[in-house]
Amino acid sequence: MLSYILRRILIMFPTLAVISMIAFLVIDLPPGDYLTSYIVQLESQGARVTEEQVESLKRRYALDQPLPARYVNWIWRIVRHGDFGQSWNWNRPVAGLLAERLPFTVAISLSTLIFTYVMAIPIGIYSAVKQYSWGDYLFTTIGFLGLAIPNFLLALVLMFIFYRYFGVSIGGLFSPEYRDAAWSMAKFFDMMSHLWVPIIVIGTAGTAGLIRTMRAVMLDELSKDYVQTARAKGLTEFTVIVKHAARVAINPIISVVGWTLPQIISGEAITAVVLNLPTTGPLLLQALLTQDMYLAGSFIFVLSSLTVIGTLLSDILLAWVDPRIRYDKEA
Repeated sequence: MLSYILRRILIMFPTLAVISMIAFLVIDLPPGDYLTSYIVQLESQGARVTEEQVESLKRRYALDQPLPARYVNWIWRIVRHGDFGQSWNWNRPVAGLLAERLPFTVAISLSTLIFTYVMAIPIGIYSAVKQYSWGDYLFTTIGFLGLAIPNFLLALVLMFIFYRYFGVSIGGLFSPEYRDAAWSMAKFFDMMSHLWVPIIVIGTAGTAGLIRTMRAVMLDELSKDYVQTARAKGLTEFTVIVKHAARVAINPIISVVGWTLPQIISGEAITAVVLNLPTTGPLLLQALLTQDMYLAGSFIFVLSSLTVIGTLLSDILLAWVDPRIRYDKEA
């Protein structure tokens, strides 16, 4: 098991290197550079930018160097100093913006991931065991609706319903009195009281998809010989379903953890704009529109890294649940 995990970790590092190159290349592709636009913007506002300041910024971020040199400079500053560069649009270090927005994104994403699996696995098992029952038809219909309705549209509908009929605004993560307040237990509980909205909105499509996957795999397992043998031995139906069939059927669900997490984060961007959430989505969208290259590149790199980390975790969980996987790899 240990050697299997070490091999997966070693594979992760070159993957992250390739991701960082692609992220920097994509952001650097548009013509021109944001520094020029930034100087023009400042001068239009009456601010004076000296030649020394321009040259200082160019030297610091290697803007007068070719693309490979700029990339190496960017990565070196991240690894050595934790310096992701300067956001010229916000006139702040990117690391500070990451520190502000990323915890909220991770909290919402992990909560949504837990909600998705807690809801999808038992419903998928029920739909398979009670195939073609009214409950199965009901969950199938809800699943199709969840896949068909975009997250941002669901957010708009919920916001309208709650404001129109209950007089409550469900946008944001905090009540107005806690939005700019220092962290406290009261602010934490206020955030938790608002967290259910983005969890349900963002997690609907993922939950619906996993329900369909779990149902299909479970139906396949229930028809296999080992299930019939377990029943013939006199085991209870609960033991047959949960300890035998479901334990095998859950493998494909665990294997997609690495893809579910980035899907949740990517699907959060427009929804975060609609719900006014202080997450990375709106910030990344603005950075791409304004060619704020260090902010956009850093966000793409960090969020893409979550895919690799999520894949590593799913591989470890899958090897723990099904020892055959790590034995095959070690053979």
